[in-house]
Amino acid sequence: MKKVHDRIVDMRGNLITVIAHNVSLGELAKIQKQDGRDIYASVLRVEGEKVTLQSFENTRGIATNDKVIFLGREMQAICSDAILGRRLNGAGEPIDKGPPIRGESIEIGSPSFNPVKRIIPRDLVRTNIPMIDVFNCLVKSQKIPIFSVAGEPYNALLMRIANQTNADIVIIGGMGLRFDDYQAFIDNAEESGSLEKTVMFIHKATDPAVECLLVPDMALACAERFAVQDKNVLVLLTDMTCFADSIKEIAITMDQVPSNRGYPGSLYSDLASRYEKAVDIDGSGSITIISVTTMPGGDVTHPIPDNTGYITEGQFYLNGGRIDPFGSLSRLKQQVIGKVTREDHGDLANAQIRLYADSKKAKERQSMGFKLSKWDEKLLQYGYLFEDRMMNLEVNYTLEDALTLGWQTLAECFDSHEVGIKQTLIDKFWPKQGQK
Repeated sequence: MKKVHDRIVDMRGNLITVIAHNVSLGELAKIQKQDGRDIYASVLRVEGEKVTLQSFENTRGIATNDKVIFLGREMQAICSDAILGRRLNGAGEPIDKGPPIRGESIEIGSPSFNPVKRIIPRDLVRTNIPMIDVFNCLVKSQKIPIFSVAGEPYNALLMRIANQTNADIVIIGGMGLRFDDYQAFIDNAEESGSLEKTVMFIHKATDPAVECLLVPDMALACAERFAVQDKNVLVLLTDMTCFADSIKEIAITMDQVPSNRGYPGSLYSDLASRYEKAVDIDGSGSITIISVTTMPGGDVTHPIPDNTGYITEGQFYLNGGRIDPFGSLSRLKQQVIGKVTREDHGDLANAQIRLYADSKKAKERQSMGFKLSKWDEKLLQYGYLFEDRMMNLEVNYTLEDALTLGWQTLAECFDSHEVGIKQTLIDKFWPKQGQK
């Protein structure tokens, strides 16, 4: 039953306080303005008879005697195949000038999937990016962030993953996007031909903070619905720092006691409740989550990346426009390397990273003016080829092609006995003389 109240006692920013009874946290409310427009809001806090609402729009024009109608339900998303190819805001409303979305209404922010129905991750999610597929495999149902600093091409990396992945559906959750970033996602999906399997939930930098909080919940609620329909869903979230900053902004407005660097003490739980939606469902589909976490000042000890690192299963470090092979880690890669991939995968990847580390030392010796040995010269040549062929985020290689290219790169720079790979694999995979 809908409850109608008309005693608004306070307004601060997008927060509205109303005298009401028998309402619950997260409940949706509709504010009927005197000009005939309706504004929706969500219950953030209940203190006795004082109820604080977070408006989804600017509160300008709201009068203290406007009617507030509590709808008796939480925010819902509409999910069906009709949302594929569409762009929606944080409230789930179309922003692409298309027709209204029709489908099933589902609650957002529900508990994570039943652990009894979860299975151990064991399948590879292909991205055709060597620095991921070869060295830090993305595994189905994994949750992994991209740690970066502002200015790095993390959105471009997400676009390439969206274009090249073998997932059935890609859901993009954009938070705090500038208009040019938002338009780039649209252009990329149209040009790559991936639009028909892509859904976008977009919060722009000029939109209210509460919509930023809704974007991950909207995206993950729809992802769960597709996953139980036997779809493998890849969820790309950018930028979770903007999400956390919106939590901080609202907490400060509500006069909550801050914790580390002004963020609320619930930050860990707020992040974990979203990341834990990643799941591989027994007998059905899966949800894999890749997020972006921008580190203010490149500080990995900042509360957002610090908490994220405890929750997720590794990280990709984006530095200088490349995925850093030394800081990046996929804690689930051992589930697939050599088991669902080629037998040479693990040994080859380890050898390439070891030799690349040696090439960095050789480059330091060169920059300091030391005399270089023939081995140093081999390492320098290898380092150049490795960066060009493997670390370049513009390339599009299947895993098998990337492994073959790795062998060819080693063969161009070293003799077979110099790479430290066991002889059985050398005999099977080392390129024969004259082989391309």
